[in-house]
Amino acid sequence: MKTLSRLKQKISSSPACRRLLLHPRISKLRYELAGFFAPGTRAAAGPFGSLSFQCNICGQANEKNIAELGREDPSCLNCGSTVRMRAMVSLLSREMFGMSLAIPDFPVRRDIRGMGMSDWEGYAGPLAGKFDYSNTYYHQEPHLDITDIDPALEGTLDFLISTDVLEHVAPPVSVAFENCARLLKPGGVLIFSVPYSLSGPTQEHFPELHEYEILREGEGYILKNITRDGREQMFEDLVFHGGGGLTLEMRTFSLPSLLEDLDRAGFKNVKVRNEPDFERGIYWHHEWSLPITARK
Repeated sequence: MKTLSRLKQKISSSPACRRLLLHPRISKLRYELAGFFAPGTRAAAGPFGSLSFQCNICGQANEKNIAELGREDPSCLNCGSTVRMRAMVSLLSREMFGMSLAIPDFPVRRDIRGMGMSDWEGYAGPLAGKFDYSNTYYHQEPHLDITDIDPALEGTLDFLISTDVLEHVAPPVSVAFENCARLLKPGGVLIFSVPYSLSGPTQEHFPELHEYEILREGEGYILKNITRDGREQMFEDLVFHGGGGLTLEMRTFSLPSLLEDLDRAGFKNVKVRNEPDFERGIYWHHEWSLPITARK
């Protein structure tokens, strides 16, 4: 036992070993082996057991049952971060520094310029203390309309973060992806997430959207649209997501269509990021709506 303890201390003190342990395949193997040897558990049963992790946003130590780590469920006892929020930070850290660091451990790099599209304030503020970073909004200042960007911003960003925003952008969404690429420097990275299905095409809810307004009707809302050729359309059963600004769901993405949109926009090295990061409390129980990174 003493020998094992000394070995663990040596591993934890070695940056090279820590990087190796964070490799997706090694992390997955560690998790599966831990489950195999844990009394009363079965690896084939899926996620199980308690996980100790450090939130990479606030630095808080947490312990959570892996089965309770949901994409949208707050799981940090201090800042309330979700798996999705921590994944954005983990991927940013990996893309910028080659390893998964908590924001408090990020080096201060004012030479790295980044932007968020309605980022969660829980990590937007801390990131502004580490990078030349600004958060932007659709409905307030600092304002960014990704369908109509300021030419002065083109080619200025090392990274752009957009988590569950692009499903709210007015069609055609291809313009938004093209402008994301325009904002980035050569080699810059887009880190984003959207809800998506695994098959079929993206489903546009309002494919002829042109001049529209959202009107209150009874206890709900309707969308009134005038198409480019002057036809009036009325839509009911609208879907809104939480958050400020324009939260109407404009589409349901599919992964094949997403990959095509990114390719047409000129992105390279596109990766669907399904790897766990157990040290940061990141584990995906499903194969859909995973975060994606794409280099310009």
